[in-house]
Amino acid sequence: MLNEKDKKYLREFGENLKTIRTAKNLTQQNLADILEVEISQVSRIERGKINTSVINIKKIAVALEIDAGELFKF
Repeated sequence: MLNEKDKKYLREFGENLKTIRTAKNLTQQNLADILEVEISQVSRIERGKINTSVINIKKIAVALEIDAGELFKF
């Protein structure tokens, strides 16, 4: 079970992902299609509801054409 600090971190990560995604003019569905996942998974990541894997973070960074570290700058 995650503590409040970890939950906050996941929410901040998700908010940052959403900011970057929208700046790239991608919808959640666009990103989900690129990642070959369900849109609900992208939504849950952006809302901080799931702790996504390192591999998914790498795939997200590639899809957004950014360095993975950018996803952690919040």
